[in-house]
Amino acid sequence: MEQVQNIFCVGRNYRLHAAELGNQVPTSPFLFMKPTHAQVIADGQDIRLPNDQGAIHYEVELVVHINQAYQKGMKADELIDRVSLGIDFTMRDLQDQLKEKKLPWLLAKGFRNSAILTASTPISSIAELEKVDFSLLKNGQEVQRGNITDMIFDIQSLVNFTGEHFGLGKGDVLFTGTPSGVGAIADGDHLELVFGDKVLGSCVIKLG
Repeated sequence: MEQVQNIFCVGRNYRLHAAELGNQVPTSPFLFMKPTHAQVIADGQDIRLPNDQGAIHYEVELVVHINQAYQKGMKADELIDRVSLGIDFTMRDLQDQLKEKKLPWLLAKGFRNSAILTASTPISSIAELEKVDFSLLKNGQEVQRGNITDMIFDIQSLVNFTGEHFGLGKGDVLFTGTPSGVGAIADGDHLELVFGDKVLGSCVIKLG
């Protein structure tokens, strides 16, 4: 898998997810970043996460991979050659504390192994993604399901916003937001990330 350069993440991009956390629906894309040290590939292995900062929530997302440098006016179909699925792990209790103090979320979002990525799959156009749901199974039970047609800001809007404000280059990835259904993980949970009817990646969570 190509080395990831920058990990951009979009927050609150599904209305039902914003509602379930009691957040206002944004009027423009809301972005944060994770360090590259947070990245880990879900290829069936155990993934260790900390257990000393309160609850950790899973947030499954469609992740787009950037194949060339962004220039204003470029179409998403030009910039994106493949997609994968990801999990944005979030220390929810710590995030709530940081939000109350109006501090950045990095401690709650950027810890090691907090950015799971699956193997990627090539695409010919963004439009084809509208025909495919993505989902997360926890211990064999579906806990989240999403489709890009339910996004508040579509992929073209996200690419434009990110490219114009921060720049986008080859090797960057963009987590495009999570649908409703987020929840806490427990030690030993088996997670499967499913694109359509194909499992793109899986892992077992080890806390501590």
